[in-house]
Amino acid sequence: MPQVHLPDPEQLASRILRGERAAVAAGLNLLDNKLAEARNRSTRLLAALADGRSLNDGHLIGVTGPPGAGKSSLVAAMIREWRLSGRTVGVLAVDPSSRPELGGGALLGDRIRIKNSSHDEGLFIRSLANRNQLGGVAIEVWPMSWLLSACFDIVVIETVGVGQTEIDIAEIGDTVCYVAQPASGDTIQYLKSGIIEIPDIFAVNKCDLGAPARKTASEISRSAPRQDRRDDWDYPVCLVSATMNTGITPFHKHFDRHRKFLADAGLLDKLRIRHQSAWVVRLLKEEFGTFGLELIGGHAVIGEHLGKNQYNQFEEYERMRKHILSRFMSVNQPSSSTKKEHPDEQATV
Repeated sequence: MPQVHLPDPEQLASRILRGERAAVAAGLNLLDNKLAEARNRSTRLLAALADGRSLNDGHLIGVTGPPGAGKSSLVAAMIREWRLSGRTVGVLAVDPSSRPELGGGALLGDRIRIKNSSHDEGLFIRSLANRNQLGGVAIEVWPMSWLLSACFDIVVIETVGVGQTEIDIAEIGDTVCYVAQPASGDTIQYLKSGIIEIPDIFAVNKCDLGAPARKTASEISRSAPRQDRRDDWDYPVCLVSATMNTGITPFHKHFDRHRKFLADAGLLDKLRIRHQSAWVVRLLKEEFGTFGLELIGGHAVIGEHLGKNQYNQFEEYERMRKHILSRFMSVNQPSSSTKKEHPDEQATV
């Protein structure tokens, strides 16, 4: 098998920070590579990117909602507004995974789902299969979103929209938007499922339907307030139509308003640090289980380590991962007393 050439992480980081599209694509490919050496280089890449940017830079936006609500059309309309204002946009379009026997990739292509009429150097779109993650977001999305935020003003993560469990987006986005479809029968079920706890902004798409759209907006407005509700934020419910380009501009302004709200309240960096910590714990637990977490002291000790290196938790994650692996090896090593009691077994290993 020919050896795969892996890029130098520090050189790649410099090119990404300059906004080179080829470097961005190479960086995302590196983060998606599961080889051991690729993991090591990915950690170095993310560390180099963290050194080259502020934790308060950019705007991470999550878009979620039921299938058929028109999320991709609405994202395309949002992109047009951002580009008209001169801001660059990176998009991670998370698609449903195909069955393993069909290749396990994304069923829908990003450039089909989010249409762009011409080549635009200020827009970068990457599709990613959700790898059957129940939360609607593949584990690779977290580091990929941070890579994109190193060189784009806006980073949008659009989730798969295949169920009522898409809550992981709340642990990535600075601002989360829920897109509802009127007259679909899904809205009440989603409100009951707890997904109402997630969004900062609500969009009722296809408002050209009239009364059904207004009814859906009213149902959302009357829903129970979220437990972590911030008194100074109004959680707007917007009537929009992506296809008719209705209500897009006022809807769009809420995203800037929410980011300003977070920054002015001193919440933006705290929110991002908390999100990073949550993803580190999730990644470690998915790979090693609760037993693996306990091997390095459990949630309390992990939180303490992350607090000491809160501005580069990708690096801290890889350090803890290697520590757990070493502990697994030591736990599985036969003790010296076992070796003495079973000399014949020792000889056959």
